[in-house]
Amino acid sequence: MAAKKGGSKEARRAELGAAVQRALLMRGLEGLRLRDIADEAGVTPAAVLYYGDLDGLVYETYRQAIERYSQEREQAADRYADARGKLAACIDNGVATGPDDALTRLLFEYWPRCLRDARAAALDSSLTERQIAVYASILVLGQAQGHFTLQDPPRLLASNFVAMEDGYQMEVLAGRRTRVEVLAALRSYARAVTGCTVD
Repeated sequence: MAAKKGGSKEARRAELGAAVQRALLMRGLEGLRLRDIADEAGVTPAAVLYYGDLDGLVYETYRQAIERYSQEREQAADRYADARGKLAACIDNGVATGPDDALTRLLFEYWPRCLRDARAAALDSSLTERQIAVYASILVLGQAQGHFTLQDPPRLLASNFVAMEDGYQMEVLAGRRTRVEVLAALRSYARAVTGCTVD
């Protein structure tokens, strides 16, 4: 970051955001210090503070991670017109690749703060609602296309998909389950509630 003083403020902010992410993944949220971010960015703590305090920088990093995670899933589903392809893509895109999946780990590093911080909780709720909305829209479309016979209201099923994913993600990040096992479990649930095989 220090080597690119001539760059734009936006570019420097993006570099700092990447440094915050690296520091978060290395130290964890509770152990994170301003000095860790500064070291990752190659600048002084005072230079980091030019862009905001520690809580603000972490919040913005989490907000950007939510946006990236959500967009990737939405774009994956949008590649298909058929709800069966959309559902398969949605499931596939929502499961961590393994314990070193940086984006998913970043989201889970921040989650405990939601228990004590209303601002963080609101941001986390927006992530949950956005994922539920994707699943619900796919389930409604599948029903309209005649592919899915839903056993319960679409939003309830969508909420269950997201809750299952969240629980399984922790297992994958902890190395207790593999991505393949989790995908099989979610596809099994999809078959049970839609009456349709999703691969």
